[in-house]
Amino acid sequence: MNTEIKVPGFPESITDGTVAAWHKKPGERVRRDESLVDIETDKVMFEVPAPQDGILGEILQPEGATVRAGQALGHIVPATEAPVPAALARVNGEERPVAPIVMPAARRMIEEHGLAAEAIQGSGKGGRVLKEDVQRALEARSVAPVPRATEAATQPEAAAQAIAPVAGNPDGRPEQRVPMTRLRARIAERLVEAQHTAAILSTFNEVNMRPVMDLRQRYRERFEKEHGVKLGFMSFFIKAVVEGLKKFPVINASIDGSDIVHHGYYDIGVAVSSPRGLVVPIIRDADRLGMAEIERRIAAYADKAKQGTLALEEISGGTFTITNGGVFGSLLSTPILNPPQSAILGMHKIQDRAVVEEGAVVARPMMYLALSYDHRLIDGRDAVQFLVAVKESLEDPARMLLEI
Repeated sequence: MNTEIKVPGFPESITDGTVAAWHKKPGERVRRDESLVDIETDKVMFEVPAPQDGILGEILQPEGATVRAGQALGHIVPATEAPVPAALARVNGEERPVAPIVMPAARRMIEEHGLAAEAIQGSGKGGRVLKEDVQRALEARSVAPVPRATEAATQPEAAAQAIAPVAGNPDGRPEQRVPMTRLRARIAERLVEAQHTAAILSTFNEVNMRPVMDLRQRYRERFEKEHGVKLGFMSFFIKAVVEGLKKFPVINASIDGSDIVHHGYYDIGVAVSSPRGLVVPIIRDADRLGMAEIERRIAAYADKAKQGTLALEEISGGTFTITNGGVFGSLLSTPILNPPQSAILGMHKIQDRAVVEEGAVVARPMMYLALSYDHRLIDGRDAVQFLVAVKESLEDPARMLLEI
């Protein structure tokens, strides 16, 4: 009996998703709990596991299809039943060629020689591709002439021709049109919302990073040995921000309709770049965490962002955000609010600059700080003083330990 592969239940804030990628083709063997298909939403990527062992049969929802919770994505055929005949399966009601079942030894040879499994005629039971079938395909290829077009396609410069001229372009120059990902569309929507609904202003300051850099240099090896995690800059900034928010709680508040919501906790979002776009995982209750735990959570979130495995609860909420354009070389920028938050801190590149100290010009590693804030809620005085408090904490890290 065939088993349906269903879309998992979405959280209340998500109504549908898009089939991003199938990891198996009809006719391929699957194992229970093996990841079969990725579903992209405007917030996170969901992995749909195989509900049982078997062979992937009909795919009902191809890549790019919009799906809702509980909807059938495809079927799994029990391995004891007859395999898909003639290496064909039904996809959306149409018969299409699919990858045959390939035995392990044959698969290794296929991968080593860059062959296409679909092009090999299997002689095993149910059309399975055996090692001998791959060997025959290799022998046939060694005597067959290679078309000139195929030769050209194997050249490195072929990759540069992936964007081809399109009809309607009067100059005949290459263009490429691709659909916007759901995450990118959601980012665009939220940024436009912030620009249209908030009265965004920015204030700037600069901080001498020498004290923090000296402290990191002095204790970095011991810190890593004791806690098993590297001591980065972000934990210092999170600690400095929390101290500033305690002194100026309006920066930690938000607007909800005609009400002001004052938060008695400090959930700090850290903007992280991922292959899918910018995501903001949340360091919850940052005021209760030591620097080692903050660094551990940042490292874990960064890995999850790269792999696309951040959970919805890990990127939801937050009362304040920090973004670091300095890792990409940005010297100064004005960050945009992350609604419904009322403020965001922008870090930038550390660069040696000439500054005056006690009447003498000296070189110091300086960083520009930018605070964007919603002027509907936050007055300029509070914004400026908050940023000064962050600067003072970073230029004298002992203040954060003594809470003064």
